[in-house]
Amino acid sequence: MDSTVTTTAAAGQLDFEHCYTAVQSRDRRFDGVFYTAVRSTGIYCRPSCPARTPASRNVSFHRTAAAAQAAGYRACKRCLPDATPGSPDWNVAATVAGRAMRLIADGVVDREGVEGLAARLGYTSRHLSRLLTSELGAGPLALARTQRAQTARALVESTTLSLADVAFASGFSSVRQFNDTMLEVYDATPSQLRGRRARPGGQVAGAIDLRIAVRTPFRGSSLLRFLADRAVPGIEVAEVRPDGSGTYARTLDLPHGPGVARVELADVDGVGSSFVPLRLALDDLRDTTAALARMRALLDADADPVAVDGHLAADPALAPLVGARPGLRVPGHVDGAEVAVRAVLGQQVTVVAARTAAARLVAAHGRPVRTSFDGLTHLFPDAATVAALDPEEFRMPRARGRALVGLCAAIASGEIVLDRGPDRSELRRALLALPGIGPWTADYIALRALGHPDIWLPTDVGVRNALAPRGAVDPERWAPWRSYALLHLWTSLSEPEG
Repeated sequence: MDSTVTTTAAAGQLDFEHCYTAVQSRDRRFDGVFYTAVRSTGIYCRPSCPARTPASRNVSFHRTAAAAQAAGYRACKRCLPDATPGSPDWNVAATVAGRAMRLIADGVVDREGVEGLAARLGYTSRHLSRLLTSELGAGPLALARTQRAQTARALVESTTLSLADVAFASGFSSVRQFNDTMLEVYDATPSQLRGRRARPGGQVAGAIDLRIAVRTPFRGSSLLRFLADRAVPGIEVAEVRPDGSGTYARTLDLPHGPGVARVELADVDGVGSSFVPLRLALDDLRDTTAALARMRALLDADADPVAVDGHLAADPALAPLVGARPGLRVPGHVDGAEVAVRAVLGQQVTVVAARTAAARLVAAHGRPVRTSFDGLTHLFPDAATVAALDPEEFRMPRARGRALVGLCAAIASGEIVLDRGPDRSELRRALLALPGIGPWTADYIALRALGHPDIWLPTDVGVRNALAPRGAVDPERWAPWRSYALLHLWTSLSEPEG
């Protein structure tokens, strides 16, 4: 991806010439990075819209769909600009705006209001609104409204849920608000949107079938292998087919109740965008937005694989790995507290031993749930539950058991917050201040819970083993994508080239 566009975007400004060049070439890599608004038609589009390229004098560019809507534009009915991966800028820059966008995507504004969002970010609501309007062209309410509309459109067009259920599943407070917003954003009523798409066939009762947009290439087989190797019985199930594709399913502890998510993972080649099929089974439909956001984070769905691969392949030590596995993703997670517990359980032991320890914890202290998915029987124990345990109960050195209990106590009390809202450097300092939490654990948590794209684990045994045959390397050259270099090295141990 052209660094000029992303660099200027991170500063709150979009370079007109570079954006217009991307629109002229219908470059799909920029879908979701910015939006093109056309004055002569009153609509906004994704950069790769197949319609005739508008004259430069008639266009303006916006960092978010909410900004285009606030300027009075409606979504294009041809290219569906909201059905795109999110901007990779949010994970790369990790500015306040990026952290806010991730929390809004999780439904924080719908659940806690603007005051709750601002408190999580450490700002007053007024200052946060000014900051987001300056950087993104829209305030938190407008951004949340756009998020609700996007979720609603996906549910209207891909499920058989009643329109009233869609309204509340998307976060709207009333059916009237839902109808008015959809008409304003899409220039169509919910009934018209549903009639425009074929009704899904064979849908399972109680399940919601959606799609997660991803940029391609997408190395779904390696992502599935990573998750399958670490799948904890009771909370995760993975099935890998001979060709490397397959399914991954897990339980979710969501704001309003438990749920289950299952994704179909396979490799997708080429440069552009594609979709990962997602099935959700939720106790409360209001958790649809949160479940979708957390599964997007798990799949690293907003990554820009072309930019990452191009940068890493410039190093001869990594070029063969990148060539063998283009579009490799960094597996995220659906729950930061769970990542933290599993990181401590995995200190200085093998992947198999860490998985066994996590399975014992789930069997003894996980919350039982009823699901229609074979093998999914529990939720991972929450931080308060683990904090109340006797460190002697864990089959590990006493110091590590005390570290695990102390970490969970800090999470349960709110001293440590492991969603995607905290400042990464401040969180790292807070983690390292806890007894028994060292750099490897803090950085592994940042890698998977925060989606940090530039984590390097020099003391990791797997990293050392993977680097041994490659001679002298300089990991600093791989910044700001060292997390992806890390995954390439780990993956090379389980999936040797050739």
